[in-house]
Amino acid sequence: MSARDGLRALFRGASVKNLAAGDLIAAGYPASGAEVSETAARKLSAVDACMEILSSSMAKLPAFVMDGRTRRRADHPILELLNVRPNEAMTPFIRKKVLENSRSEGGNGYDWIVRDPVTLRPVELIPVPWRLVQPWRDTAGRVWYTVTHPVTGTPMVLSNEDVCHYKGATRDGLLGISVLKRAGDVIAAASAAQEYERGYYERGGQPSGVLQTSTDLGGYAVGSGGQVLRDPDGSPVTIREKLRREWEKIHAGPSNSHRIAILDHGLAYQPLSANNRDAQFVESREISIRDIARFFGVPLYKLQEGKQSYESNEQNAIEYVVSTLHPAVTQYEEEQTWKLLLPSDRRKGLEIRINLMAELRGDSKSRGAWYAAMRNLGAFSVNDILALEDMPGVDGGDERYASLNYVPLADWARLSEQRNQGGNGNAGKS
Repeated sequence: MSARDGLRALFRGASVKNLAAGDLIAAGYPASGAEVSETAARKLSAVDACMEILSSSMAKLPAFVMDGRTRRRADHPILELLNVRPNEAMTPFIRKKVLENSRSEGGNGYDWIVRDPVTLRPVELIPVPWRLVQPWRDTAGRVWYTVTHPVTGTPMVLSNEDVCHYKGATRDGLLGISVLKRAGDVIAAASAAQEYERGYYERGGQPSGVLQTSTDLGGYAVGSGGQVLRDPDGSPVTIREKLRREWEKIHAGPSNSHRIAILDHGLAYQPLSANNRDAQFVESREISIRDIARFFGVPLYKLQEGKQSYESNEQNAIEYVVSTLHPAVTQYEEEQTWKLLLPSDRRKGLEIRINLMAELRGDSKSRGAWYAAMRNLGAFSVNDILALEDMPGVDGGDERYASLNYVPLADWARLSEQRNQGGNGNAGKS
């Protein structure tokens, strides 16, 4: 079996679970290219929520093929892959979710296009984990993709035409930079704060303190047999370290909180006065969430943060579609139009488009007002609106209407005279 056939069987078959990030790292694939690994970053609720929100938003948007000349939808075989079944192992929703998560995590999402050897039309779309793909240019400037088999390590080279490449922020146009890498400092700081808070409660929710004694604690701890106690690495344990360990063994952890301490040898415990309020923990967590949301472009209300009101959330939802989703959708549309449609299709003016209205379906008031405005301007017909709602057209629904209240100035005198003459004539007959 060739590397190509082996990869195809692995990606689309039952072994697809082997492509999980943790499995790849355990198999020797480094989590390079990101300041913070996905596993560590997604332990932060804000990071996990942002990645889930973005990937789910992109995954639920349906695609269609449009005739760029007539601006009408067209039927095309590629729609079965985009909206029905892209490959044996995945639904369209899961494929798009994997791609967008890969774009957030590694800065690059890759769709391997498996083509019919005769017609060259795509027959499968298989998302490949970003860790397994390396784009590069040859001396002639052509782009190629080296895909590494996740089990055997065998490389396979794919041409630019056989890979849909969706990038995050990019400096050179060839390789994307992940959000996790760009937000590395913010995520690391938030992780450190979360680890500090975890340690605080593991110690029983009590501040650290000092054990004081007038006794000399120099020297090494001795066991019952009279021999010096040693750590597993062979180093001797000091009396101070032994005392600290015994104290933490008895009093550290939630299950040991508020236990009564019995001190001897003149020991006295003095707690330190630091607490979460002094450390401004609540404010720190809020700032971290805002910073993370800013990097991902997700509005705070989707993270259950910030002030909540219907009016502001409505505007934020529209802003999210326009500023965050629309740029990503535009890249998907352009890449898929160029690589999933044949040259003959593109010469006919066909384009792949993604329906963003699916993201605003929950906001019926804003959607209805926008449809009404577009119809009154003559920009949309009834069938145009029904198509955006994934509903069938109706007879006569292709007609467009516009108000005569707004007419070209060059025609204003003639139309005004006709209107006045019509009014006088009607008055005389009555």
